[in-house]
Amino acid sequence: MEPRYDTLFYDGQCPVCAREVRTLRRLQTGQLLLADIHDQRNQALPDRETLLRRLHLMTWTGEWVTGLHATVRAWSHTPLGFLFRPLLWPGIYQLAAPVYARWADRRYQRKYACGACKIG
Repeated sequence: MEPRYDTLFYDGQCPVCAREVRTLRRLQTGQLLLADIHDQRNQALPDRETLLRRLHLMTWTGEWVTGLHATVRAWSHTPLGFLFRPLLWPGIYQLAAPVYARWADRRYQRKYACGACKIG
């Protein structure tokens, strides 16, 4: 049986993102690939701005998951995955999803949405 790898696309220029990825890299069990968005040249991927606005993970089957679903799926590759699963439970997800969306929007606005900033 072939290994089944998920791929997490992250913003390597974001200190918070880079810190989380360092932890994921250290703890993951070997079936999670970590890809810095700024190093990607694959035309089959979503555009860079889309990838930078929300966390994206491509499952081993080719399905895309984003936001909290991507976070939970990425952490499921570590011994700490059980701590993240409740984020998807009904009730908790309805509270956590808007908090994540607001944080992601603010992170993107601060880092990339100014007129003098250039992505890539």
